Amino acid sequence: MDRAKNEEIDRLEALFLPVVEEIVERWAEGKPPKPSPAATSDKPSGYFRLTNYLLDYLVRHQEFPEGAHRMPEGRDRFGTFEPGFVVNFDAVIGDSVLPKV
Repeated sequence: MDRAKNEEIDRLEALFLPVVEEIVERWAEGKPPKPSPAATSDKPSGYFRLTNYLLDYLVRHQEFPEGAHRMPEGRDRFGTFEPGFVVNFDAVIGDSVLPKV
């Protein structure tokens, strides 16, 4: 990738990150923290995968995803398997507003 494209991606990520954090925090409400004793945060399993997925989606499409999307399986920093899960973005996005590009 060229430098200008990297700078544009960085700019979009910075623009969208606050709304992504708002949406993912809403999704995480009421979910138990990851049950691993080695967990380094009190976030539920899938929190960081969803954050990365949504941020990448917004950078690529500059619009919210609609409907249900399956989050991929993953591994935590210790290599422990984490199953995929489905997120209904229509419900999770709620009244969040995407910043103007």
